[in-house]
Amino acid sequence: MTAPSTAPASSSGGGRWIENWDPEDETFWQETGERVARRNLLFSVLCEHIGFSVWTLWSVMVLFMGPEYGLTPADKFVLVSMATLVGAVVRVPYTFAVAVFGGRNWTIVSAGLLLVPTVAAFLVMEPGTSYTTFLVCAMLAGVGGGNFASSMTNINAFFPLRKKGWALGLNAGGGNIGVPVVQLVGLAVIGASGGPRLLLGIYIPLIVVAAVLAALYMDNIASLRNDSGAAKEAVRAGHTWIMSFLYIGTFGSFIGYSFAFGLVLQTQFGRTPLQAAYVTFIGPLLGSLIRPVGGALADRYGGARITLWNYVGMAAATAVVVLASMRESLPLFTTAFIALFVLSGLGNGSTYKMIPGIFRNKALAMGLEGEEAAAYGRRLSGASMGLIGAVGALGGLGINLAFRQSFLSVGTGTGAFVAFLVFYGLCFVVTWAVYLRRPAAQAPSTRAATETKPQLSYAEV
Repeated sequence: MTAPSTAPASSSGGGRWIENWDPEDETFWQETGERVARRNLLFSVLCEHIGFSVWTLWSVMVLFMGPEYGLTPADKFVLVSMATLVGAVVRVPYTFAVAVFGGRNWTIVSAGLLLVPTVAAFLVMEPGTSYTTFLVCAMLAGVGGGNFASSMTNINAFFPLRKKGWALGLNAGGGNIGVPVVQLVGLAVIGASGGPRLLLGIYIPLIVVAAVLAALYMDNIASLRNDSGAAKEAVRAGHTWIMSFLYIGTFGSFIGYSFAFGLVLQTQFGRTPLQAAYVTFIGPLLGSLIRPVGGALADRYGGARITLWNYVGMAAATAVVVLASMRESLPLFTTAFIALFVLSGLGNGSTYKMIPGIFRNKALAMGLEGEEAAAYGRRLSGASMGLIGAVGALGGLGINLAFRQSFLSVGTGTGAFVAFLVFYGLCFVVTWAVYLRRPAAQAPSTRAATETKPQLSYAEV
């Protein structure tokens, strides 16, 4: 097996390019591949982490935008909703950018783009600024949400199938933890200074450092470049859209609740900004930390099984939240909401583990074998991950709009939580029906005709 070369390829226009990459080969993986993959994972996590922090900056800043800013609770829900919307939409081009520019190159660019929303917000963050200006700045912050898609697509190619659950869970979890980190930093900085501008000033140099480290230590995989066919196949694959639906329930919940938790505590339970900030980071923190655990459990027991029972837990936690909301019990509400965060993080890990296995099974069903099947699975799963991540993030938009409407209609978030409970029930049914339900017994003639074909089980994905 030829070791990967990081010498610039003649057609790359500069940069570090790996021409030969076969992580499924055990000898190659132990001698060379694992070290390179882990190095790229480390700096991918750093850049994605800061991207998530920038994406969710406004969920922190709106808590400290008092009456002098002239914003109603509904206005604040719209601000965070627009950041969520843009973050979801840009995930699609960010996924394709890896194939066009290379994973390392696009990581550098995408990290640098984070300067745009942070500098813009730094310049205008003061009372008297128009609501439209704040809205534009919140939308610009959405570019931070795109980093997840390109990062996951890139890291997916570095690791063998048996390690993907752990690697993707760690990559995504390290990125997701940018949400509670910015909330904690915001609590310390804004609570001490009385304004959000200093928080923005802290992140500007961190963005520069992340981009420089990506340039120095990351690599591009040549086989990912200009593979536009994979994206077209992923769009046509039914499993891409089924998994997108399931990811709305897990990641959509995580990011939607991350944006909305503090506002719900303020609006429904009358918490002050600092009182809300003391609590809001706990759920996203635990949800981020447990995401790699969800991936590891899926590696061992099968992603579909973990995902199925995780939806049971999410539905149960939501039912308790509804009860607490109706009884106006803040301790019960907070505890159940944090449990919902934890379960959403666990489900994030298990659902993403399912994706590579699904497309590996599809390759086997097509008659591909060995490395050919593994390569097909890497291509399609990497291309589909960005689309799935984009649709999943739109779930966060739906959650914030549902909260806005619920508060406008009945003055509480109870109605929104009832809708979420119904949706988790639908996710449970889809997971069971598509990936776990045993096929009907075949007729003898059909069984005889197919007995030589590989027997595939999505329960193991």
